[in-house]
Amino acid sequence: MLQDGKLYLGTSRNPDDSINKGEYLDLGYANRHGLITGATGTGKTVTLQILAEGFANAGVPVFCADVKGDLSGIAAIGEYKDFLEKRASTIGLDPYTFQEFPVVFWDLFGEKGHRIRTTLTEMGPLLLARLMDMTDAQEGVLNIAFKIADENGLALLDMKDLQSMLSYMAEHNKELSGIYGNISKQSVGAIQRDLLVLEQQGAEKFFGEPALKISDMMRTTPDGRGAISVLAADKLMMNPRLYGTFLLWLLSELFEELPEVGDPDRPRLVFFFDEAHLLFDDAPKALIERVEQVVRLIRSKGVGIYFVTQNPLDVPESVLSQLGNRIQHALRAYTPREQKAVKTAAETFRPNPEFDCFEAITQLGVGEALVSTLESKGVPSVVQRTLIRPPSSRLGPISDSERRKTMNVSPVAGIYDDDVDRNSAFEILHKRAEEAAKAEEEKRRREEEDEEELQESRRWTLPGFGDDDDDDDDYDDRGRKKSSRRRRSRSRSRPRRRRQSVAEAAMKSAARSVASSLGRALVRGILGSLKKGL
Repeated sequence: MLQDGKLYLGTSRNPDDSINKGEYLDLGYANRHGLITGATGTGKTVTLQILAEGFANAGVPVFCADVKGDLSGIAAIGEYKDFLEKRASTIGLDPYTFQEFPVVFWDLFGEKGHRIRTTLTEMGPLLLARLMDMTDAQEGVLNIAFKIADENGLALLDMKDLQSMLSYMAEHNKELSGIYGNISKQSVGAIQRDLLVLEQQGAEKFFGEPALKISDMMRTTPDGRGAISVLAADKLMMNPRLYGTFLLWLLSELFEELPEVGDPDRPRLVFFFDEAHLLFDDAPKALIERVEQVVRLIRSKGVGIYFVTQNPLDVPESVLSQLGNRIQHALRAYTPREQKAVKTAAETFRPNPEFDCFEAITQLGVGEALVSTLESKGVPSVVQRTLIRPPSSRLGPISDSERRKTMNVSPVAGIYDDDVDRNSAFEILHKRAEEAAKAEEEKRRREEEDEEELQESRRWTLPGFGDDDDDDDDYDDRGRKKSSRRRRSRSRSRPRRRRQSVAEAAMKSAARSVASSLGRALVRGILGSLKKGL
C-alpha cells in the first residue's frame, strides 16, 4: 500500500482489459487537495476508506465523516470475502493482507463517539449566521453581539450566553446603537427565535465546553501510524446545514491554528469532506470566496482537503481548479444536467489518447474509477481507467459493542464526554444584575431616608403638645432655633429618581464598561473563528 513515499490506489487497465500498471498518490503532493466523485453505489466510500488506510500507514492523521455508518469498519480487521480476493488477484495485489487501524470515534451528540464541541466565541458570527440563514440586518446585529462580547471579555460559550447577550442588547438598543450602529428589537427577536429552533434540532449539544483541541485530531500511535478520526454523521445529516457549518468551522480552526510548513514530504493531516455539496449549497458569495482562500492557503500548512461528492458541479469552479488529485467513479448521463456533469468531469482530466473520457465515465463498473494524480513538479498524470484496490480493514460497519470497546481505549476517553459550564456571559451578566439590584436597593433606601428627613424638617411644632422633647435638638445653647435651610437645600438638591429594574441597572453597568474596553477586542480570522494565542 505504501511504496517509496507513494500510496497504492489500484491498477490501471489497457483498452483490451489487460493489466497496465499500478496507480499511486505521491505523498509529497497529497496536500494539493483532491476530489472523489461518482454516483451512489459506485464505490466512493471504499475509495475514501483505502485512502484513509494508506495515509494512516504513512503516519498521516486523517479526519473523515461517516455519513452512512459503513465507514466505521476501518476500526476492525478485514474479513475474507470472495469478491475482495478476486479483485486483489486481478490487480496483482500480492500478498493481500488484512489489518485494523487506530480510530477515534467522534459524535456531536455523544452517542456513537466522543462528544465534539466548540464555543460560540470560537466559531464566530460569520459561520453562525450561515448556520441560521440570517438576513443582512440580522447578521449585522449578530456581529455587534460578538463585538461587544469580545471587547468586554464576555465569553459566549453556549446558547444561554448568546441569549443573555441578545436580551441585553434589546433592553439597551438605544444606548448601544449610538456606539455600534442601529440595533432593532425586531432583528434581535428574530435571532432569538432562530436560536430556539436550533436548540430543538440538537445544535445546543455542539456549543459548550470542553471545546475540541485540534491536536487531539492529529495524533499518531507509538508505532508511527496516523490516527483516523471518524465523525458519526448519520444523525447529524438530518440537519445538513449544521453538518456543513461544522466541517467548515473545523477547516477554519486548522487554518488559524497550524503554522506554515511550506511543502512537506507528507501532509500533517488529510481532511475528507464527504457530501461536499452541503458546504456550498445556498452559500453566499462572500463565504465561497473565503472558503476558496482557505483551500488555497491551507496546503502550505500541511493540510490536504479531499472533497467527496456525487457530482463535480457541486464544487464551485474556483475551488475545483485547486484540486490536483482526481478520482472519478461512474456517472450517469440521462438528463441535461447529468450530461453537463460528465462533460465537466471529462474535461478536467489530462486526456489519454487510448480512450474517450466522456464515454468511459458512463461505462465504469463498481470499484472502478478514472484516476489522475500529481506527479513530478506537480504535473497531473495522464488519466487512467483503474481498478481500485480492496480495503485491508473490514468492509461494512462494526457492531455497537466493538464501537464501545474502541471508545473505551481511545486516547481521548474521558476528556470530552462530560459537559463543563464555567463562568461565562450568562453568569457574568447575572452576577452584574444581582450587584446592580443590591446597589439600587441601597440607593432607594437612602433616598427614602432623605425624604423622611426632609418631611420631618417641614413639620409645625407647638410647645407643650408632645413635640418639646423632639425639638430640643433644634435649639442652640443660647436658646435660639437652629436653621434647617441648609438641611432642606441639601435634601432638595437630591431629586428623586425613577427606580431602575434589575436588568436595566445591570445592562447600563455593562454598557459603561464598553467605552473603557475598546481596543481589547479578540482577533478573528478569515472565516470569523477566533485566533488563539494572540
